[in-house]
Amino acid sequence: MLISVLFIQEAIKGVVSEFQVPEHQDAKLEKYQFQWLYTNGLLGIIFSLGLLYTALKSRRARSWWYGTGWFRSFIADYGVPLMVVVWTAMSFSVPSKVPSGVPRRLFSPLPWESASTQHWTVIKDMGRVPPLYIFAAFIPAVMIAGLYFFDHSVASQMAQQKEFNLKNPSAYHYDILLLGFMTLLCGLIGLPPSNGVLPQSPMHTKSLAVLKGQVIRRKMVESAKESIKQKASDSEIYGKMQAVFIEMDKSPETAVVKELEDLKKVVLKGENEGEIKKETFDPEKHIDAYLPVRVNEQRVSNLLQSLLVAASVCAMPAIKLIPTSVLWGYFSYMAIDSLPGNQFWERMLLLFITPTRRYKVLEHVHASFVESVPYRFMAMFTLFQFIYLLICFGVTWIPIAGILFPLPFFLLIIIRQYILPKLILPNYLRELDAAEYEELTGAFPRTSLSFSSREMDISRLENEADAVERFDAELLDELTTSRGELKLRTVSFSEERKGQVYPKDIVEEE
Repeated sequence: MLISVLFIQEAIKGVVSEFQVPEHQDAKLEKYQFQWLYTNGLLGIIFSLGLLYTALKSRRARSWWYGTGWFRSFIADYGVPLMVVVWTAMSFSVPSKVPSGVPRRLFSPLPWESASTQHWTVIKDMGRVPPLYIFAAFIPAVMIAGLYFFDHSVASQMAQQKEFNLKNPSAYHYDILLLGFMTLLCGLIGLPPSNGVLPQSPMHTKSLAVLKGQVIRRKMVESAKESIKQKASDSEIYGKMQAVFIEMDKSPETAVVKELEDLKKVVLKGENEGEIKKETFDPEKHIDAYLPVRVNEQRVSNLLQSLLVAASVCAMPAIKLIPTSVLWGYFSYMAIDSLPGNQFWERMLLLFITPTRRYKVLEHVHASFVESVPYRFMAMFTLFQFIYLLICFGVTWIPIAGILFPLPFFLLIIIRQYILPKLILPNYLRELDAAEYEELTGAFPRTSLSFSSREMDISRLENEADAVERFDAELLDELTTSRGELKLRTVSFSEERKGQVYPKDIVEEE
């Protein structure tokens, strides 16, 4: 959330700067006269908002009604850089009488130009640094190292989620070691340290995921329900579902057995636990939750990404054609696009819903904490997060001590571990601070004004499986958040399972 706020801040400051004369520039130049400054600012607003709007629309192209599946997927995947190209091209459509500096464009000297060479030779001046400054640098160094460790840990967990069924082992310690050497090398050649693993790491895993559409799920649900009606044992139910999966997925049986292991445990739980009461197997719920997601694991795309970053140095003449206002619009897009799926943001929105309208939330897909956590605890935790966000944001504004902004993150560990459990019940706290994103399906419209599941009295709404096969990317967009986290979607806590057929509940008609 802090990153989103910082992006928005930079975007706003950038748009405002379009109306001002840049530092170290001659204010007497024609392009810096009032009328042209005003024109540059208005064009900046148009290009920024234009890129923001079109980028958000193109990102959701998979839900469009128009165009073929591959076209919608192409726009959704590459629409944002395409919009940058489109708005850059539109910036050259201004009348010829407008000065060449309007609209304002990016400025970046080439690596071999004189303005850049001083950065490459910074190592020769390191011997002149006073010892006191060397020891003082340990403080920000520890802060940055901790921030990198935190950033890398979060990215690793999101990119290697259990639900992705990754087969190749992770190289966590190797990655940390390589990151350390890269940071050292960047410092020796005068480059800022780079550790850009969010959000592209989980997005990379998400883009490599493969789904077979709703067809496999529908066939497996039909097979399970048919077996239940025939009073088949749990082993027979699972066996028929596995046979359907193997037949449609065309994968080796050994691989399928491993991928369906979690589903098997749920189906055979009763046989393994004997007479102990268990949760009844529900084909609709459990197949949705445990149907495996397969990922094409490879390193070619990562290598190509690094090579393209290196090649971008040679593309600087083309990059300098991009208007700065387009960059501010892109910053806004990055901030806004990261908000959906953020629990903190969703809880902030809930605080603005009047009590008489809160029941509307339960009629649509909603986060699980909406029903499981009382409103006052949710509001208390959200307000605490908001105040702490303001503190972290305020630290970044301190000129000299701004480098210490990771310090509040470390203090938050102590607060979360020892202070918050005394104010909020641990089970509520786990739900509000969950690492996984869990959603509940919507229910029938109702008259109750409370979120609490105990006060709800609704009948079951059964949705038939969609018989239309959709593209993998469309399905994966519904299963994941904008940040690449897999959603765990279950039925509402209060939903009565009327009409559901269970193995133990079958009664012979007389």
